[in-house]
Amino acid sequence: QIVSDYCVQVRELGYRLQELISESLGLEKDYIKKVLGEQGQHMAVNYYPPCPQPELTYGLPGHTDPNALTILLQDLQVAGLQVLKDGKWLAVNPQPNAFVINIGDQLQALSNGTYKSVWHRAIVNTDKPRMSVASFLCPYDHALISPAKPLTQHGCGAVYRDFTYAEYYSKFWGRNLDQEHCLELFKN
Repeated sequence: QIVSDYCVQVRELGYRLQELISESLGLEKDYIKKVLGEQGQHMAVNYYPPCPQPELTYGLPGHTDPNALTILLQDLQVAGLQVLKDGKWLAVNPQPNAFVINIGDQLQALSNGTYKSVWHRAIVNTDKPRMSVASFLCPYDHALISPAKPLTQHGCGAVYRDFTYAEYYSKFWGRNLDQEHCLELFKN
């Protein structure tokens, strides 16, 4: 029951964030939710055991998320999430009573590049195990991902061509995770 309640609450949080992102772009509150359709929700509980030589491995290599939005609950005892900023990997230190929100590739495309999908990775610790719980909101497979028309006017055309989530998802997993941003394959 606890996990079920958590999933419902995290989904509602994700929908509320999508509404706020829509409004921040000057769009109707339910614009993103309508475009993404009946969104799937996936949850991953990640366990990273201690590793005596952490420099020899990553828990997860650098990547962006192919979905719309990721809500991450970090282990409060051990840091392990890093984000790429200005060419450097920076630690995202866990905060009590807080989530990490990652914008996914689909929101980058829908926002015509206004919002950016974040490059991130997970590293391991030498002497402590670490856990994280990631919840992913994913468009339904046939959702047509296209920059919102108001964001392509006034001389700044669509950065990305139209594509379905299923097409994107297939290309995303058909390549190495740490290659160039998969959205590059969908640029106009």
